[in-house]
Amino acid sequence: MKILIRVLISAVALWVASAAVDGIDVRGGSTGEKVLTLIVVAVIFGIINAVLKPVIKVLGCVFYIVTLGLIALVVNAGLLMLTSWVAGKLDVPFHVEWFWPAFWGAIIIGVVSWLLNMFVADDDRD
Repeated sequence: MKILIRVLISAVALWVASAAVDGIDVRGGSTGEKVLTLIVVAVIFGIINAVLKPVIKVLGCVFYIVTLGLIALVVNAGLLMLTSWVAGKLDVPFHVEWFWPAFWGAIIIGVVSWLLNMFVADDDRD
């Protein structure tokens, strides 16, 4: 259940980013198709983040230290662009034009996800 909630939060964050940033496009005919596209993209984005982000943090830890963590914004933009590329290969109608829309979209996704996750009960609390 927790994974489903996280996917839905990511889908909402992706929807907000696509609505706010020119260059992030979710194509599809009906509202239902767009919702399904956002859920599929959220799953792809989650898998990419789960697999690659820890590796990138370990390999690039010096850059995280030197830039005081600001390199994370660039990494998140790159992961969003990679998600767009994978979605294109899977014929999912989601596209990020280039770096700057990915950069601003990644910031919006991060903020919206953080805000929505504040309202989700954390099972780890005692």
